[in-house]
Amino acid sequence: MKIRSHKELDVYKLAFEAAFMIFEESRKFPPEERYSMTDQIRKSSRSVCANLAEAFRKRKYPNFFVSKLSDSEGEAAETQVWLDFALKCSYISNNVYDELFLKYDNIIGKLVTMSQQPEKWQY
Repeated sequence: MKIRSHKELDVYKLAFEAAFMIFEESRKFPPEERYSMTDQIRKSSRSVCANLAEAFRKRKYPNFFVSKLSDSEGEAAETQVWLDFALKCSYISNNVYDELFLKYDNIIGKLVTMSQQPEKWQY
């Protein structure tokens, strides 16, 4: 079966699920974090998805494809840093942290694999 949309990519589904989980968890952050940690972790987690969508649309140009995947990978790593801060500030539990951090490790691994084989995604 040929993938026709970024929404069909396993990595996109995983990233979207993780971003939504972060949204739900960040609703519990204290109000004073609204314009700092809350906004930043939501932005970076959503940017993983947005950059993936853009990468998929640019897949016929390997260099652009890999560049957008790299942007997505960077946003995933940034999200992990915000998770570190959220845990340290006791805004999320160890269980939530472990689950989300593992999801982003998995996402990063999938992005790296995709960027190492850009020809596989061309049409």
